[in-house]
Amino acid sequence: MNLKTRFLLLATLLVLTASAAAWSVFQRIAETIIEQWGVRLAEVQVRYDSAKLLQPIAREIALARQMADSQVLRRWAKTPEDAGMRVEAIAEMESFRSNFQDRSYFVALLDSGAYFHNNARNEFAANPLRYHLRPDNPPDAWFYTIIREGRDFHLNVNPDIPLGVTKLWIDVLLRDGERILGVVGTGLELDGFIRDVIDVAPPGITTLFVDHNGAIQLFRDRNLIDYASLTKPEWNKKTVDLLLETAEDRAHLRDMMRELAATTTPGTTVLSRFVQVNGKRHLAGIAYLPELDWYEITLLDLDVVMPVNRFGMAALVFAAALLLTLLIVHLALERLVFRPVSALERAILRVRDGDLAPADLPEGKGEIGRLIKHFEAMAGAVRNTTVELESRVQERTEALNRLARIDDLTGLINRRGMSELIDDAVSRGARERQPFGIIWIDVDHFKEINDELGHAEGDRALVTVAALLRNHIRPYDSAARWGGDEFLVLLTPCDAHTLASLSERIRAEAEAARPLPGGRALTVSIGARLVKPGETVELALQKADEALYEAKNGGRNTVRLNA
Repeated sequence: MNLKTRFLLLATLLVLTASAAAWSVFQRIAETIIEQWGVRLAEVQVRYDSAKLLQPIAREIALARQMADSQVLRRWAKTPEDAGMRVEAIAEMESFRSNFQDRSYFVALLDSGAYFHNNARNEFAANPLRYHLRPDNPPDAWFYTIIREGRDFHLNVNPDIPLGVTKLWIDVLLRDGERILGVVGTGLELDGFIRDVIDVAPPGITTLFVDHNGAIQLFRDRNLIDYASLTKPEWNKKTVDLLLETAEDRAHLRDMMRELAATTTPGTTVLSRFVQVNGKRHLAGIAYLPELDWYEITLLDLDVVMPVNRFGMAALVFAAALLLTLLIVHLALERLVFRPVSALERAILRVRDGDLAPADLPEGKGEIGRLIKHFEAMAGAVRNTTVELESRVQERTEALNRLARIDDLTGLINRRGMSELIDDAVSRGARERQPFGIIWIDVDHFKEINDELGHAEGDRALVTVAALLRNHIRPYDSAARWGGDEFLVLLTPCDAHTLASLSERIRAEAEAARPLPGGRALTVSIGARLVKPGETVELALQKADEALYEAKNGGRNTVRLNA
């Protein structure tokens, strides 16, 4: 064997050995980057899916809570045999039905077990009393379990056998103080909800939602959903454990759920871990949704989302090109391979460290050039996907925050938002020893306006009062729709003179506003309270309510101060 042959064989062996070593290092680095990128993608995907779930549900929950706060329903639930109150209550239910996304409602009374329901087709408008619940009837166990647990809000996937529907039910307790009168709420059609929220995940990404016990509530495989979780014993529930193959993975996932529930920032923390699902390694990301008492779990199959083997063909071409250039191996490898690969490795390491826009990559030639372009395309796709997902999460978060604090009809802040402002005012007043004012406003004869002139005219009256408040309060004061026909104004800082003059101006401006059809004046009754430093929120609202009560008893269209 001559020297040339031996040189070619040795060069071939060295090139093959170096190529194998380079590919091994490259593969390890690529796998590390993909795993780290997968963790970040899981976090973004979890937040995006959580926001996507909360967006349609948040509004329904808020409406269901308003329904549970309805004074009409509370009065009727205490005396359901009163025919007049029943007519008013059914009208109130129908008004909420028209606002619910599913155009359906249910109201279940504890004392009688009466279950009222009407659907989107308005089939039961004439007789919304569908049936009576019984403690000894297993399909009715959900109702008595909710009553027994005393949780104000509950979300449950459950089939209603008498009605022949399976929905994601939103259940809210109807209370009169501490006394539970029943349960009210609505439902979202399960198949459509799963189709719009769960089934839209791209290939390689699986999304599911489980309750605080791990029971599966929303999943693309309907057979694994744990229907009627509320009434099942723990051993009989279909939990997320069914998807995991090892006891170690199940134990770790449960630990992550407990850690998320105990965190000081629920809803913002995302934990991740690799688990075995269907014989393959998946990256599991999990977040806790305190608004629903659910967990969102995202399973990423990284072999599908970002497979390493996409680089295989480029590596083979690279090896073939090296074998064809054995005579000039050193110069060719140095100029065409090692320098571009070194630059690519540095770019990969920068991507691994979070820099999704690597620069200073050489143009390269042939297969190496295409490999660099593949990497640049991959980095660009990852960067664009990350930016898009983060933008969507931010948009959904801002929309949810606004929905949670703004009243849709009047554009004023809602009861929840005002409660937070009053809490802040009480704390600041106690700290700075400064009083502040609360003005409680009630539209006079609002029920008669709705009954005689229609709900549309009632809504216009509420909008008129809201516009009046925006135009006449100070820029640093706040106005809110407290609920129904009641408004609340927070004046801070405030003194007795300011409180009295502004309250009277609001009353006068309301009376002078656009008259209602038929020449009737739009008037309001006002109760005001100058809240002293150290008073609690409950006491301040109680005193303002007492003043409002005096104004209404004093003939309405008047102001009473409780300073």
